[in-house]
Amino acid sequence: MVVLAQLMSSSVFYGWWIVLASFSISALVGACGFFGFTAMLDPIVKEFHWSYTQVSFASSLRGLEMGLLAPFVGVFVDRFGPRRLLLVGLSTIGMGFILLSLMQNLWMFYAAFILLAFGAGGCATVVTLAVVARWFHRNLGKAMGITLSGFGASGLLVPAIVWLIDGFGWRSAMMIQGIGIWILGIPLGLLIRNRPEEIGQLPDGLSLPSNPSITTVSILQPESPAAHSSFRNAVRSRPFIYLNIVEALRFMVLTAVVIHVMPYLGAAGIPRETAGFVAAAIPLFSIPGRFGFGWMGDVTDKRYVMAISFFCMSSGLLAFCFAAAMWPLLIFLLLFSPGFGGIMVMRGTIIREYFGVHSFGKLAGITMGSASIGGVIGPTLAGWVFDFYGSYNHLWMIFAIILFLMLFISLRIRREDILPDKA
Repeated sequence: MVVLAQLMSSSVFYGWWIVLASFSISALVGACGFFGFTAMLDPIVKEFHWSYTQVSFASSLRGLEMGLLAPFVGVFVDRFGPRRLLLVGLSTIGMGFILLSLMQNLWMFYAAFILLAFGAGGCATVVTLAVVARWFHRNLGKAMGITLSGFGASGLLVPAIVWLIDGFGWRSAMMIQGIGIWILGIPLGLLIRNRPEEIGQLPDGLSLPSNPSITTVSILQPESPAAHSSFRNAVRSRPFIYLNIVEALRFMVLTAVVIHVMPYLGAAGIPRETAGFVAAAIPLFSIPGRFGFGWMGDVTDKRYVMAISFFCMSSGLLAFCFAAAMWPLLIFLLLFSPGFGGIMVMRGTIIREYFGVHSFGKLAGITMGSASIGGVIGPTLAGWVFDFYGSYNHLWMIFAIILFLMLFISLRIRREDILPDKA
């Protein structure tokens, strides 16, 4: 509490401390719960002699649970606030990893991932972006870009996870991750404050008006009339439907690549240590995209930024098909990673700009649920393709074509197509 009081009394707008805490939580959860999973795929397959499809389904099961939970998480964010959800989510993720370290059969493996899914739902981008959307308006793209860069910075922790698994065994590595999330994550969650008004501030650090007749909204940067569209009209509008389509397909491709990158590179003859660094580089190389495309979204049409991001993802994945050589891997990292990072930022900023902050949590939750449907399909499909054909390459090419087509769908996300409210 003393630290919190010092932060609140400092000259730095407390919203940036919120961004820093959200960044750190995203990095911790992203490394342990998402990007680091590829490192344990081969050790579990070798110990239990399960197929890649069976093991990959655990990630899809987590995606399914998160998909079912995400719309409710959005409702809970709007009703109870992000802080409570973050604390519950971090506690649950820790328990999930400890259960995972103790599992002896397939049903326990799946049960642990269901628990991880429920915990991740409380720490998902729906929650962190919801709190950032409440603290920022004019600098929203930058703040969301920094927050989502935490998910990218999680790549710094992936080599440590690989080292833990290879040096101490995957069970000990899972136990250490569970305890580590409790020790590091929960104090970060305690720094979160749901709204700037709770500590006498306004979004972007603006001063409270001395005239009580002046409302908070009136001193903020004006929103478009469409930003006041009702929740019911928002979910029925063409831009929101298109946004959910592109998110589902983007996440289908992303999860397939992230979960199977190390088995794919191993099958291509690349050493496990090198494959581990590539797995770590995928989120790290997305950070320039989150910052760069986030900044571009503040100064230009966000749908154009999203289209450019999809082009980068598609081109990078095409290069990934030739990953036996190192130069295509570098092209993959330079294009694919910034591309998916930029789309993540645009997703939240488009919802905030087009539909306002009032229903942000619910709308972001629905979009996360749609993305999770793709997350269910992607890893399991990739595992089945490898079990059946012994290669991933044809699947990567198909996915590259799908991403390219999403470029055109993203251009159809137009603000003028939002349904007007009835008088």
